Amino acid sequence: MTTAAIIVAAGRGLRAGGGIPKQWRPLAGRRVADWTIDRFRHQVDHIVLVLSQDDQTAWDEFLGSDLLLAKGGSDRAGSVRNGLDALDGLGIEHVLIHDVARPCVSSQTIADVLTALTTHEAAAPGLTVTDALWTGDEAVVTGTQDRTGLFAAQTPQGFRYDAIVAAHAAHSGGAADDVEVARAAGMNVVIVPGDADNIKITRPEDFARAERVLGTDMDVRLGNGYDVHRFGDGDHVILCGVKIPHHRGLQGHSDADVGMHAVTDAIYGALAQGDIGQHFPPSDPQWKGAASEIFLRHAVELSVQMGYSISNVDCTLVCEYPKIGPHASTMREEMARIMGLRVDQISVKATTSERLGFTGRSEGIASLATACLVKS
Repeated sequence: MTTAAIIVAAGRGLRAGGGIPKQWRPLAGRRVADWTIDRFRHQVDHIVLVLSQDDQTAWDEFLGSDLLLAKGGSDRAGSVRNGLDALDGLGIEHVLIHDVARPCVSSQTIADVLTALTTHEAAAPGLTVTDALWTGDEAVVTGTQDRTGLFAAQTPQGFRYDAIVAAHAAHSGGAADDVEVARAAGMNVVIVPGDADNIKITRPEDFARAERVLGTDMDVRLGNGYDVHRFGDGDHVILCGVKIPHHRGLQGHSDADVGMHAVTDAIYGALAQGDIGQHFPPSDPQWKGAASEIFLRHAVELSVQMGYSISNVDCTLVCEYPKIGPHASTMREEMARIMGLRVDQISVKATTSERLGFTGRSEGIASLATACLVKS
């Protein structure tokens, strides 16, 4: 099932202060938009960022990144339609539409909406209204409003892609959000539990509250991995997903990718989920000769399921030969592709052991890795 998220970031958002659109203002050491974008990494297959046509700096920054870009429309509905158009032809089944000004959305909320879409055509998070509601005029209470059956709407709001495209095409405009557009087209929208921390930054004081949420939510984990494989017969080795010609090969139950194994174990370690051998026992013949990409993808997927995103990994290969330097960039690119990360989040480097020990005698290759995971 192919999923996507549209992050609407074309508004000016100057009511929040700071003199620049709120999505580009700093928040807890990063920009608001950076927090929001990363919340959806590893939870959907594609991310569309809708940018103002006048925001050339943002276009220059994100052009060529792993994000799809779309131009903002004359209003929010127009921006969403442009975001939907950017996904045309990609086989999208489910799409999430999210406000960039909600950087505190949790991985659980995103997962709940996606899960609801497996059995419903539309879903959105909402908070039950528990406070008394007043009507007022010039700071004077003029009456009360029954709160029975009222919910405070949040995003991401999720839809079956074809249905929301048709709904937007048929809508005349003026909707408060995409749920209103969907309901106008006759779609049933199921409510999933909202999150009080999923605040929308609107006013200057909202930044302080968002920083408190992000600060209390911070859960950083480190994991270490170590692996060794001996040399045997062969004409190449596979290291960090890259095939390198060599007069000997590495021996192992799988493809013996010592670098990828160390990174995989580092992720499992950070999650306190054992090691490769526990998840893929070498006694099981189905893993004989298997590509180590299978193991690494499993570790990455497990981190997402447990609510963590991978901040970065650092892998060191210890060997005399083959020389790693000429291949390090390709290794980083391949690891980034497999893990769904940016290349600048992957480090691959090498060292020798000064001809000491089994690596110094060219009997095999060792690898050490560290992974940093952050609670999403």
